[in-house]
Amino acid sequence: MAENHSPTRRRWEIDALRGLMLLLMTLTHLPTRLTDPLGQPFGYVSAAEGFVLLSGYMAGLVYGRLAVIQGIPATRRAFWRRALLVYACHAATLLFLFTVIAVIGIKVDEPAVKNLMSYYLQHPVQALAGGLLLIYQPPLLDILPMYVLFMLASPWAFVLGMRYGWFWVLAGSVTLWVLAQFGLAERLYHAAALVTKLPVPYAETGAFNGFAWQLPWVLGLWLGASRHQDDPPSLRFPPAVVVVAVLVGLIGFVWRHVEGQAPFGADERMNLLFDKWQLGPLRLLNLAALLVLTLRFGPALARALPRLRPLEMMGSASLAVFCAHLVIVLLVLSLFGGVTTRPWHIDLPLLAVALTALWGAGRLTLWWEQRPVGVSVPAGRRQAR
Repeated sequence: MAENHSPTRRRWEIDALRGLMLLLMTLTHLPTRLTDPLGQPFGYVSAAEGFVLLSGYMAGLVYGRLAVIQGIPATRRAFWRRALLVYACHAATLLFLFTVIAVIGIKVDEPAVKNLMSYYLQHPVQALAGGLLLIYQPPLLDILPMYVLFMLASPWAFVLGMRYGWFWVLAGSVTLWVLAQFGLAERLYHAAALVTKLPVPYAETGAFNGFAWQLPWVLGLWLGASRHQDDPPSLRFPPAVVVVAVLVGLIGFVWRHVEGQAPFGADERMNLLFDKWQLGPLRLLNLAALLVLTLRFGPALARALPRLRPLEMMGSASLAVFCAHLVIVLLVLSLFGGVTTRPWHIDLPLLAVALTALWGAGRLTLWWEQRPVGVSVPAGRRQAR
C-alpha cells in the first residue's frame, strides 16, 4: 500500500487500477445482490490478488528510486515507517471491531458478526493480545497484517535484488509459494505453538497464507523496481505468450461466469487448484495470464480511455480507503446481517452511501496530505496582527 511519499512521479493508470480493485473489494464484501456477480469478475482471480500485486508494484517503484538515490538504509527506514502506519491502521480497525461492532452485534443479536468474531467473544484477552501481535486475525481483518510483514521483509528483497539480481529473489519467492502448497504455514505454526504454547488456534490466524501470497507482492516489487527510471524500457512478450494468455484468460472468464465461483462444484479437492487463500496453481496461472494481458494491452487502453478521476483518487489514498471499506462493511454486517437477497430499494441506497463514504475518505486523506504545513508569515503581517 505504498502511496505518495517519494519523488517518483505518480502513475495515474496504476492508481486507477488500484481504485478499481478497492471498489470491487467493497462491492464483494458488502452483503448485497452485487456480491456474487461482482466477485471474481475477470475469471478465477479476485480483486485481492490484483491489489496486492499493484501495491507491490507501487512499493517497488517508489522505494526502488529511493534505494538508487539514497541507498538501502534510507529505503529500509521508509519501509519500516510505512509498516508502522499500516500496523496502526490495523490496530485501529481491530479495536473498532472489538468495541463498536461487538456492542452493536451483541445488542442486535446478529449471527454474521458473532460468527466473524466468535473467538474474541469467547476469549477476549487472548484475542486482543493475539490481534495486536498479528497472530489472531478475524475475517476481513487479515490482509493488513500480511502487508505489515511484507513491508518489513521488502528491504531484504531489495538488498538481494540489487546485489545479486532479482532472479534469485523471484526464485526464492516461487520456492516459498511451492512449499506453501504443501502446508508450510501450518507446520511452522504447530512448531511455534509447541514451543510457545500459543493459545490462538491455527484456524484463527487468518485466511490468507502469507507464504503463498508473498509471490504476487514480490512479483510486483520486482516489476516496480525495474520501472523507476524516467524512461524505462517497454515490457514485451513473444506473440506465442500473448496468445496463450488470451486463451487462458478467456477460458477463466467464461468458466467463472458459467460454473460460478466454485469451478468444480462440490469437489473440494479439485477446487483447491483454484483456492484463493492458498493461491492455488490454476489460480496463479489465471493471474499470470491477466498480468500478461494487462502489460501488453494496458498502455494502449490507458491512452484510449478517459481518465477516471474518482478511481485514481481512491487508488492514491489506498490505505485510508481500504480501512474505510472495512469500517463500512463491518457496520453493514452488524446492522443488516450477511443476507444478500434484500430488495433493491434497500441495496441501492446502501451502496450509494458506502461508495460516497469511500470517496470522502479518499478526498479527505489527499487534502490532509497536500495541505500547506509550516507556512511562514511575513514580519509586517505578524506586526499587523
